[in-house]
Parts: sequence; C-alpha cells; structure tokens
Amino acid sequence: MSVPRLVIAAPASGSGKTTVTAGLMAAFAERGLDVSPHKVGPDYIDPGYHALAISSAASSAGRARTARPGRNLDAFLCGPERIAPLFLHGAAGCDLALVEGVMGLFDGAAGQGELASTAQVAKVLRAPVVLVVDASSQSRSVAALVHGFASWDPEVRVAGVILNKVGSDRHEAMLREALQGCGVPVFGALRRARAVRAPSRHLGLVPVAERHAEAVDSVAALAARVREGCDLDGLLALARSAPPLSGPVWDPAEEIRRAAEPVPGAGDRAAPRARPVVAVAGGAAFTFSYAEHTELLTAAGARVVPFDPLRDERLPEGTGGLVIGGGFPEVYAPELSANEPLRAAVAGLAASGAPIAAECAGLLYLARSLDGEPMCGVLAAEARMSERLTLGYREAVAVSDTALAAAGTRVRGHEFHRTAIEPGAGPEPAWGVVRPERRTEGFAQGDVHASYLHVHWASVPGAAARFVGRCAPWAG
Repeated sequence: MSVPRLVIAAPASGSGKTTVTAGLMAAFAERGLDVSPHKVGPDYIDPGYHALAISSAASSAGRARTARPGRNLDAFLCGPERIAPLFLHGAAGCDLALVEGVMGLFDGAAGQGELASTAQVAKVLRAPVVLVVDASSQSRSVAALVHGFASWDPEVRVAGVILNKVGSDRHEAMLREALQGCGVPVFGALRRARAVRAPSRHLGLVPVAERHAEAVDSVAALAARVREGCDLDGLLALARSAPPLSGPVWDPAEEIRRAAEPVPGAGDRAAPRARPVVAVAGGAAFTFSYAEHTELLTAAGARVVPFDPLRDERLPEGTGGLVIGGGFPEVYAPELSANEPLRAAVAGLAASGAPIAAECAGLLYLARSLDGEPMCGVLAAEARMSERLTLGYREAVAVSDTALAAAGTRVRGHEFHRTAIEPGAGPEPAWGVVRPERRTEGFAQGDVHASYLHVHWASVPGAAARFVGRCAPWAG
C-alpha cells in the first residue's frame, strides 16, 4: 500500500516535536490534504492536539472534514509486528501520514535497546525521518549533531531537518551554512514564538478538551509559522518518496473474530443478538483513550455511547457495561463529587454485577474519595495527589478472572500518574506486575476491573471480546 509518510523526530525531548508536528498537520490540512495523525509511544495528549490541528485548519479553510483520530504506534504495548498493520489501518486512503516521535530519536523502553523508540517505528514503516533541532544555543555545532544522528543507524533514513527556535536571520544563515556539507537538507527554520506555547502541568501538556478555544488559536498560529518557515512542497515530495508498505492491515472485526469467547448460554454465537450499550467516560476529566478500543468494542457487538461525568447526571440509557479510561479527575475532583446522581448510578451499576473496566483516572473515580472529595465508593480505597511521579512500561499477568482477562493472561502496559491509592491492591488484585518489579496492583471484585495500568487492547483484543460478552445479560 502506498502511503506518503514522514516521521517527525528530534534529538531529545523539548526540541519542539509536538508544536512542529501540529503546525505541519494544520498547514497541510489547510491545503486540502487528508492528513492521518500518528504518535509514537503511549502518550494520549499529543494525539488530541493532532486531531484538533487538522480539523480546525480544514474548517478555517472552508473544507468541512471530520478529522481522523490521532493514533498511537507503540511497539512495547502492541508489539513491533502490529505497528505497520495499525498504521495502515489508521492511514488508509489518506493523502499524507505524519508520525510524531517520542523523546529522542533513538530513545525507547529502558534497558531494551531500540524497542518502542521512534527509530524502530521509522524502520518498520520505512519512513523518511525529519529531525526537529532546537537551534537556540548553537550554530556550527548543529552540523555535528545532525551528522551523528543521520549516521548512527544506517537503517534509519534521516532525510531532512527543521531548525526550531532560531533567533534571527543571521542565526539562520549560520545554521544553514554549517549544514551545507552534512548531506541532510534543511526543510525549514522557525523563529522562537511565545504565543504558540501550550501550557503544561504535572503530567505534561494540558489536554485539548480543557482549553479548546485557546488551543484552536494556538494551532492556527502554528500553521502560519510553518507556512512561512517550512518548505511544504519539499516535505510533501519527501513523504511521497517513501516506498510502498506490504503486509496485512489491522482489522478490528477480524481481531475480534479470532479472539471472541462464546457467551454463556448463547450456543455458538460469539456475541449477543441485541447490542449491549457500553458507556465510555469522556469530557475534560477523562480524555485518555486509544481509538482502537472503541473500534474493538463496536466490532465485538457493543453500541458504544460516550458520556461526560462532569455534566451528565445519568448513565446512557440501557447501559450494560462501563469503560472509564485515564485523564485528570484530580483536577476536577470537586465537580465530579458534586455530581451525586451519576456517582450513585455508577455505584448501582457495579452492585448489579455489570462489567466495569477502569484505568488510572477511572480507578480514582471508583474509589471512596479523591483528595477528600467523595467519589463513587465502588472500591474500599482512598485516593490522593502525590509528589511522586510514577512513570514507565510494565509487564503484568492477570491474577484474577475479570471482565477484561482470564487469570494468567499476560499483558504489557504503561503507568503514568502523580496520584496514590490506599490500599494499592484489593483482596483480589487485578494484576501481578512482573517487570520491572514484582507486586500486585489494582482491584478485581465481581466484574469490576480497576487498575493504574493502561493497556492497549489492540495487543489483547480478547479483552474487548470478553468485556462485551460479559455485557450480554444487560443487552436490551
């Protein structure tokens, strides 16, 4: 399959990958291109900026288009073998796919070589790499830096540079002169600009859902900077030079067909005839979700209905299962607590035996309290903000049978939070973490599965099939 594509990478975090990538996406969308956004690694926040950049730019150019969802490409969570199929699924039919890297180009899972690095994904996708370099404190040395990155791994095609945070015309001229003998062309030079910086807090950028109007203005400014400072025609030609990708395209229906478990009492049927309603928490407090989760739930036979725990006082009509992903409930604890009718509805759903899958923010919401504010009370646990950042990949095994996994199921996940919950595990834990340390974690009670661990269901599609199967008794 021929997909024009670029990987936008950097020598290190903080170089400006997200702002440059969002600006490129917006600039190309303004031209009328159907842009497919992707992100290396487990990050949920950057894909939100990608999708907003594309949709707002297309709208401002008078081209009504529903933006493709931002999609993650994480070789640790999903396995290197799924990267190309997932990419081809997300990018099908696009005019241009842009993949934002993670950390530095060659940085990946700690102690595991190139696994989950931007370089590994670029090699799997056979994609040209454009290196975003923070040029703010260098001139001639930029050539040594770019040459080093371009020559480190011959299988990684570093095919261009965008100079970011350039101070002046003279500074730009010095940088371009230094790079002339490097063999890596310069596709852009962007000046420093305070106006387009995105605000951050304890877990990184503030999500789009919490600052939508301001974020729209920011990506419009980014698009203008990129139009003025980058060779868009040259970048598009470079993207079109990527060779065709062969191999299978990820298909949620096929994944579910292979993974589906029989529903008790349903004979040979893999899903109930009536489609159970699976409510999925969203809104400003619960912004972390992988697009493939909804696709897998739908393929498994569910009718997925979003709701906002900050605004909605009831669960969607006919709810037979509940998914509460990650986000920032600690920022909205008073507002979530004040919505007593919904908290009672969630507690009632759990008491009825309906399946509930909660990750990180969802775990906190199901606790008795969060920073002293009453929550749903499904779990006999208290949650609070912590000064300690918990971050990293995990390998785990299901300790108990839950709505998501049979005991013994092995998964790979990711933790990213600055909160703590006491106790950290229930009488029946959700997971036994086996790497990097050994411990039990989370809660499995009835068909409630609550844990800090984020798992990408594309790597375990049986989780979606199992979850929807457990919803069968509530299918209307």
